[in-house]
Formats: sequence, C-alpha cells, structure tokens
Amino acid sequence: MARELPMTAEQLHPSTNGSGQMLPAPAYTDPEVLAWENDHVFAGGWVCIGRAGSFVKAGDRRAYQIGGEGVLVVMGTDGQLRGFFNSCRHRGHELLPAGGEASGSLIRCPYHAWVFTPDGDLRGVPPTHQGDVTDLTEHSLVPVSLELWNGFVMVNMSGDAPPLDEYLVGLDDILDHFGIGELRLAETHSYTIEANWKLIVENYHECFHCPTVHPELSLVSDTEAGVSVFGEGLFFGGTNDFRDGVETMSLDGTSGGVPIADLPQKYRHTTLYLQVGPNLLVSLHPDYVMIHRLIALAPDRTFIECHWLFPAEAFEKPDFDPAYAVDFWDITNRQDWTACESVQRGVASRGYRPGPLSSYHEVGVRLFTQWLAEAYATGVVSTRAHDLLSEEQLASLAFPVDT
Repeated sequence: MARELPMTAEQLHPSTNGSGQMLPAPAYTDPEVLAWENDHVFAGGWVCIGRAGSFVKAGDRRAYQIGGEGVLVVMGTDGQLRGFFNSCRHRGHELLPAGGEASGSLIRCPYHAWVFTPDGDLRGVPPTHQGDVTDLTEHSLVPVSLELWNGFVMVNMSGDAPPLDEYLVGLDDILDHFGIGELRLAETHSYTIEANWKLIVENYHECFHCPTVHPELSLVSDTEAGVSVFGEGLFFGGTNDFRDGVETMSLDGTSGGVPIADLPQKYRHTTLYLQVGPNLLVSLHPDYVMIHRLIALAPDRTFIECHWLFPAEAFEKPDFDPAYAVDFWDITNRQDWTACESVQRGVASRGYRPGPLSSYHEVGVRLFTQWLAEAYATGVVSTRAHDLLSEEQLASLAFPVDT
C-alpha cells in the first residue's frame, strides 16, 4: 500500500505551480515524510555514499547507512567494487556495523559465522549448520546497483533508477573540466546538524543570506553576481563570482594551492555550486573542490561529511597547506549550520506559514522545492531538471541559465 503523506494537494500547490513557496511544515518535521523520502527519493534514485579511493585490494570493505538502508561496499577479487545490502543471508545480522571498515579475503558474519567471499558468494557455514544448507549458491548476498562516477561511489538501492549516465546526463560536460576523479583528498570534516536535510540543501542553493550570515565570504565573493545552472539530468545550482583581485574562496582571497589545469576561462573567477542527485553538493573552485555528502538521520537531524579535494600538483608544493580552503569553509559551514538549525526551530513553530521565494535570489531553492513538491503530489520523483520548468518559467528567470 502506498504511504499517504501528511500534506494535502492544496498545501503543496503553491510549491508546484511555479509561484515559488517554501514547503509545508510536515515536509521538514514529520517522520512520515522522511520515511517516504527514504523509499522514493533516496532508495529510488542514485545517491553518493563516499569516495572510492579508500578501496585498494580485494576484501577491502565499508558499511554505509543511507535512506534507512545499510549498504556494504566491497572490493571484489577481480578488482571491481560491488555493493550488497548489509544483511546476512542467515538471520539478517549486519555483516559490518554502519560506518565500519574491514579487510580480508573472507566476510564473516559476527552473529553465526556464515562466511562470504568478497564477490558476495556464500563460502561456508558452521559445521553444525551444514546439513541445513544444501546449495550455497542460493544464499549469496543481495546486490545493490553500484557505479563509480568521478571518484565517487554511487548506489541505487531500489534498482529502478535510470542508468547513472542518464540520471546525470549533461553533468560530465561541466565536471570533466575539473578532473574531479583525479583530485586528491586533503581533509575531511564531519558534522551532525539539528535540521532537516532539505533546509541544508535550500540554504546551499542561495546566497541571499550571505551578507548577513557570512561576513568572511562576502568579502571575497560578489553575492549579487552569478548565473543559474541546470541541465537535463538531475543536477542544478548556480555560480557566485569573486570580487576583483580575489583568486579563490579563502579568508584573504588568495590561493595556497595550484590552479586546476586547463580550466576554461569562465570557471577561473567563480565558484560553481551544484546539487547532484538528492544528497551530494559539489562546490567547484578554480583550485580545489569541496564536497558535502548528506545523510538524513531524522526529520530534524542530518549527518554531513565534507571533503576537500586538490590537484596532485598542490601536494608537491613544499609549503602546501589545505587550511586556506578548509578553515574558510569550516567557518562558513558552521555559520550555515547555525542558520539552518534556527530555521528548523522556526518551521516547527505553530506560527510557521510557508513564505514566498525570491525569483531573483532563490532560483535554485524554487527549483529544489518544486522538484520535491511535485514528487510528493504525484508520487513520481523526476530525474530531469529541465522538465520541472515551463518555457515561460525559464524565460522569467532573473539569472540567465547556463546549460
């Protein structure tokens, strides 16, 4: 039976008809909405669960939790990464705790010692149990659709999403310029935020709040200059141009790294902010890339993993220190988290009424909320950003659209 959402068509209509309005309060506060999102948005689409660089040899494995599901990613004996549901085929015990990692030629369930190969095949059971399992091939681990994309591990837990190159069609035309798959990880920060995951995404999609919330960012970025960016696949975002004399986003506007090689001129004086699928935020700078990976833990709690990636040449500089980028964004991130937590308390108030979104400053927020509102209303999660807007809406955007 389809899950009934605690929002009426009348409540959702102002967010679906192009007028641009915040979502109703239950979208940010009700466990039933998050349960629906887990089933349809996260499990139904392609989501990022991490970087692929930590898997080196056969048997290397990590366990992830996202969208209410546990996923075990394993390097197989053929050198290929595979995804499996993190559930033993005997009694369902997790093969590895969520967030855990291990290595070894065999995967042994810690509950009753069923043993699997890195390729997911059942290798054996305890001697006292052998008479109950006559055909090992009937009890292989259940696979999860997995693809590698620009150095990221992407999974589709339902198996129903379009192929990843269709789901994100057009995005590689942009990202190939930055060579993300070849960039090296310098630092990772993790945050747990007392706010709904959508409020974090909405905040990411606009810099309307920057002059009041981000004094450091406003010194180096022209918060009024930028374009909206979206294409056929499920990605959308925009740019913010640097102020005159600024090299990159840092506390003093200078870069402590090296420019990304062969970057087109239009990307050398701006930051490009993109939401990729439901849970990956990719911030592209001329000399580094920052990644936010979101996991919705509860209606009012979100885990965020933040990576900073740099060209390999930067690490060859004797004085290279990624702190110029990491410190800047850690300050900015924490300012954002404080704002998002305040909004969470506000949308939970009896006095909350969905407000109108700016057609100039909040184009990305309008697109994101419309995408979700239409999914709530129809039960169908669109995978094509262009299809969300009519020709009239495209023509009315205050920012020009750069596809």
